[in-house]
Amino acid sequence: MLHPARLWKSLKENKLQCRLCSHFCIIESGEHGICGVRQNVDGQLMTKTYDRVAALNIDPVEKKPLYHFLPGTKTFSLGTQGCNFGCEFCQNASLSQHPKTGRDITGQKVTPETLVDAAIAHNCESISFTYSEPTVFFELMQDTARIAHSKGLKNIMVSNGFQSPECIDELTGLIDAANIDLKGFNNDFYTEICNGKLSPVLENLKHMKKNGWWVEVTTLLIPGKNDSADELKKLAAFIAGELGERVPWHISRFHPDFKMLDCGITPMKTLTRARNIGSDAGLEYVYVGNVPGDEHSTSFCPSCNKELIKRFGFDMENVGLEQGMCKFCGCELNGVFK
Repeated sequence: MLHPARLWKSLKENKLQCRLCSHFCIIESGEHGICGVRQNVDGQLMTKTYDRVAALNIDPVEKKPLYHFLPGTKTFSLGTQGCNFGCEFCQNASLSQHPKTGRDITGQKVTPETLVDAAIAHNCESISFTYSEPTVFFELMQDTARIAHSKGLKNIMVSNGFQSPECIDELTGLIDAANIDLKGFNNDFYTEICNGKLSPVLENLKHMKKNGWWVEVTTLLIPGKNDSADELKKLAAFIAGELGERVPWHISRFHPDFKMLDCGITPMKTLTRARNIGSDAGLEYVYVGNVPGDEHSTSFCPSCNKELIKRFGFDMENVGLEQGMCKFCGCELNGVFK
């Protein structure tokens, strides 16, 4: 199951440094990085996730969530075990945290070629690297994305945004769209609850935009943890000022999970307040997720405010969009459309 890893450098005494994500783990011989799936084997970095997919589904692209990238299409979604974060609220902990317990990596044996062939056979227009953290299965993602592009498919990454700058540059030209979790806007939240850091995520978001990726941002609002008005104002101001007012922001409702079972569901008034904060910051597309039927999942024209795409859960109905433009006033909706 071991496969040669990429993005690392040798150090003295058989140690090495993984250069894949912003942890930049120093790994001694025989040991693993924080993700649990990259191992120093006699001074060589190896990955355990190249040929083992633990989750595989055909999803609507809206589930990623991506609302402005090929809406209404299907995406072939896959993920392996492992993650470079340790979020206490993780909704996929059985995938993300499994390798950190020392257990063997499990999953369906695959190759990049068979994944692309399956995506085409199921009439998908894209492949999504998702579910756990695709950074930790970088080699499988990179090779699959190359073949996908050669066959006319787009590539999507759903990520915590904690890559190294080198990793983003390696994926530029292969990844067409990304939804990045901006989990909060204070570093204590990242270090104490997520086992990460805020600043690399902010820099990486800017890096992705500069490199031409289509980017949408998601924030899961957890009561009493990352939902203060002051923090949300700073977060919305960052998106508007550094990424652009036309970058979609998805505000997602929290449900108790993993180690945060004693935390309640996000109140609707908190989600509404966050949406208003985003709009006040100048963001043109602010959406509320995990609340089926809520009107705030609809895409409105930023010019005439007419409904363009109506959504219920992951289903969508195009009511006013023609070739990416509002059929009522001709305003162009920001995004990638068929």
